[in-house]
Amino acid sequence: MWASWWFWPLVAVCTADQFRNTAERIMQGTPVIDGHNDLPWQLLKLFNNQLQDPRANLTSLAHTHTNIPKLRAGFVGAQFWSAYTPCDTQNKDAVKRTLEQIDVIHRMCQLYPETFLCVTDSTGIRRAFREGKVASLVGVEGGHSIDSSLGVLRALYHLGMRYLTLTHSCNTPWADNWLVDTGEDEARSQGLSLFGQSVVKEMNRLGIIIDLAHASMATMKAVLQLSRAPVVFSHSSAYSVCQHRRNVPDDVLPLVKETGSLVMVNFYSDYVSCRAEANLSQVADHLDHIKKVAGAGAVGLGGDYDGVSRLPSGLEDVSKYPDLAAELLRRQWTEAEVKGVLADNLLRVFEAVEQARSHTQAPGEEPIPLGQLEASCRTSYGYSGAPSLHLQPGALLASLALLVLCPCRL
Repeated sequence: MWASWWFWPLVAVCTADQFRNTAERIMQGTPVIDGHNDLPWQLLKLFNNQLQDPRANLTSLAHTHTNIPKLRAGFVGAQFWSAYTPCDTQNKDAVKRTLEQIDVIHRMCQLYPETFLCVTDSTGIRRAFREGKVASLVGVEGGHSIDSSLGVLRALYHLGMRYLTLTHSCNTPWADNWLVDTGEDEARSQGLSLFGQSVVKEMNRLGIIIDLAHASMATMKAVLQLSRAPVVFSHSSAYSVCQHRRNVPDDVLPLVKETGSLVMVNFYSDYVSCRAEANLSQVADHLDHIKKVAGAGAVGLGGDYDGVSRLPSGLEDVSKYPDLAAELLRRQWTEAEVKGVLADNLLRVFEAVEQARSHTQAPGEEPIPLGQLEASCRTSYGYSGAPSLHLQPGALLASLALLVLCPCRL
């Protein structure tokens, strides 16, 4: 009996190794599809998107959550890279900045073809899995990136955008953001305006995944009720576990289940524990809760790596995904459920979006009313003489305001 003190700790260590080994075995066949990574933003901030700068070498990049060795160690098989531009670019150079961030994602694939494969559909993801590469997809973070234009939306689709986050932490002229729910911002569209509904319908028509991370509750509900295809929350967690308004509340989760949609859990400590410190187990608590309320098919991963300043202990960078998978196995998630979290749930949503698209249907053409655009230094070509264009009251005053407030030529 004197030796029994070491027995149970040894059993615990062996059991932990067993879960980790099982996780790695699963992930060799079903690697991670992560919904949101901000490495392109770091490349802009650190190197002004100059990928041939020796310091920007993705095989040895330091001081970021993401590099190629870490992606390999984390069994990451597909990544939605965020083409992000901040809210202060709205009504300024948001479209230009977005194009540059899409360009840097494409150049990552060109510079590291042995690692990254730029793809635009679920078939491409499966091809990357077979080839042992990281399928690289473009997610545009923030509806301000389309500058309230269906034409820009379509152009970004043709450049490879496969999801659009409807808002960042600011309203667009057609959709409200999460700060409305905190009282820090005023509702502008009461969720989704008529033009916002046109954006959702056009995304359905094209086959673009709608992303509701950063959206207000009213926007979440309006989109979930309107969209003909499932949607995602590319990097959001469960409000009931951490009562932060960036998370998804319980009264929305049944709609997520009903529509076959997906919540891809965010690892930012403030959204995980509502404090500056968090741990891997608390992230698993969010996964457990979403599974309990909306089902195992509603859970995914959207770590928000390289877009946040604080991460849970045990999930410090993209190499740590196997430890999270092992924790789910320890909590008695089945192998099929773990595969769903890792990749299968997102693939199901993506395929449903592809099946719902209708490229033969006529594209949306009705522009946003001029009066709904902010009085910034923009031109108004097409509004005054376009046939069947119904200007709302105040549109003429808005046009005059542009003339008065802007020194530029209209």
